Amino acid sequence: MSLHRYNSVFVLIFINSYAFGVFDAVNVTAPVSATTPQQAPSYVSPGSSAVVSPVVFKPAVEPAFSVALRSSFPEDLEVSEYCAELLRLFGQRYVAFVDCLVPAARPVKVCQNCFPEYHSLSEVFLNISSDQMGPGNVSCRDSILRSDRLMLVFLLNSNMDTIWQRSNCIQCVKDLSGPNNDTLYYLTLLNQTITCFEKYKQGNLTELCKNCKDAYKRLNDLYSRMEGNKTLCIDLEDAMNVTRKLWSKNFGCSIPREETIPVIAVSCFMLFLPIIFYLSSFLHSEQKKRKLIHPNRAKSYASLMNIQDKRS
Repeated sequence: MSLHRYNSVFVLIFINSYAFGVFDAVNVTAPVSATTPQQAPSYVSPGSSAVVSPVVFKPAVEPAFSVALRSSFPEDLEVSEYCAELLRLFGQRYVAFVDCLVPAARPVKVCQNCFPEYHSLSEVFLNISSDQMGPGNVSCRDSILRSDRLMLVFLLNSNMDTIWQRSNCIQCVKDLSGPNNDTLYYLTLLNQTITCFEKYKQGNLTELCKNCKDAYKRLNDLYSRMEGNKTLCIDLEDAMNVTRKLWSKNFGCSIPREETIPVIAVSCFMLFLPIIFYLSSFLHSEQKKRKLIHPNRAKSYASLMNIQDKRS
């Protein structure tokens, strides 16, 4: 009985030692298997010296979306090489135009600085949207502009056209030759005015108002004429707004307008007009009263009536 009891104790100790060994092996291999697929840990079954190594399935290393990126459509549905080149060129010139617009936002110099980029972008879009066949009798209008609901290229170009049209740049710049003559003359007067401001702004501002009055007045008069003729773009409008702010707010200058004297004269005339009207009416009524009273004629008329009564 004692021998059997001792054998049972040894068996229990062996089983506990085996269980702790397997648990430690699982904990050690778990972090490794989380990143790299490994085979299951081998172990020796009790009473056997054979090593059991079950086969473990290794998942694919590459992500699932790589399959979609590798897919391609039939050649007759793909964009031709000519259209793909136009699309690439449109992207490059679109980026160049945006890169020009952002620095030209303040102060606004969209029309002066970005007209070459806009002209180049318009040329590429004109080739894309044209009905004329390119090399290999290929037209890119349908394949690029109308092949999907979004019409991304058309939308991007429309946004750039909207910016250019709202800036009214066609009034200042018409082609690659640069600003037109009116714009150049305006910029010349603007530079003269700003130069005068820079010359006298450090000293007495009264001298600035006196010495820069003529230059500012010429610029302001030209702006008023161009505004009436609707030949202004956003560059000129913004430049004039800044100049007027400097003249009136920063420097405290002003120019008396020539039309103030006629306005004052007309106002005074309208103010005294009722007084003149009532005074003339009063004098005219008094004159009528004087004409209606004739004492001598009244007496002669009374005597004539008495004579007639006696005869009758």
